[in-house]
Amino acid sequence: MHGAAAVSLAIDVTGINKSFGDKHVVRDLALQVEEGEIYGFLGPNGSGKTTSIRMLCGLLTPDSGSGTCLGFDVIKEAGQIKRQVGYMTQRFSLWDDLTIAENLDFVGRMFGMDRRREAVDQALGDLGLASRRDQLAGTLSGGWKQRLALASCLLHRPKLLLLDEPTAGVDPKARRDFWEQIHHLADTGITVLVSTHYMDEAERCHRLAYIAYGTLLAAGTAEEIVAAQGLHTWELRGAGIAGLAGRLRALPAVGQVASFGSALHVSGANREALAAALAEFGERDDIALTSVESSLEDAFIHMMKGVADEPGQ
Repeated sequence: MHGAAAVSLAIDVTGINKSFGDKHVVRDLALQVEEGEIYGFLGPNGSGKTTSIRMLCGLLTPDSGSGTCLGFDVIKEAGQIKRQVGYMTQRFSLWDDLTIAENLDFVGRMFGMDRRREAVDQALGDLGLASRRDQLAGTLSGGWKQRLALASCLLHRPKLLLLDEPTAGVDPKARRDFWEQIHHLADTGITVLVSTHYMDEAERCHRLAYIAYGTLLAAGTAEEIVAAQGLHTWELRGAGIAGLAGRLRALPAVGQVASFGSALHVSGANREALAAALAEFGERDDIALTSVESSLEDAFIHMMKGVADEPGQ
């Protein structure tokens, strides 16, 4: 990239590697993230998601590779990057016997912030916590604790926000409210990196990276990732699908079968061959057969099928 376009990149790295002992956790990661973008990281546990994100944010030094984050060198200037990052983990520690305001003030002290009270008041207002400022953190629900955790990460006005599975253990409404807040922050120019296991959250990201066994398998918008897999999918519904999954998997044209509630999604690479293989099921009275758009989850199941049998994995 050249000229003004390069200025808009919050992260631009290539060839990033990290090993712990003899375990190669991240392999040749190359990634570009734009300023104000919500960039999602998906992949199975132990896939290298968190290690990748921490290296991008200056919290962990890569063994090799090059690039920049917020204009700083990811290898040589990790300290400068780290000061502009807000990091929220699912195990974020709050002090239960302090109020919301006292928790934020304590965090401000740890950052050595000037004008701490002003920053606390701003954070309380931005996250809708002002009316609860004197409530003990230990009495908050999961959703409100999550909001307090986010407020503490934003206290020092970071340019980059790192969220490591931030909505684990909160109810659906709190998750939805949290994502509305994340989009609002992105609109103000904050760049957000988020790891998640939830497909609906993945679809809320502007772009995604899918990592398995330390390797980046796919990157792009949800639509681009689905399209790149070249999958065709049919949905089977009705009483007749009970116990049918094994028989469907045995068909040569079928690449994968996945249960979605009371339906089965059957996918394959060859549209005509798949349609022909499923035709007999569409003729049954107890099964409704419909061609559907392949989902992000269909695409990820397909990708994992391709790497799950790799030697040594």
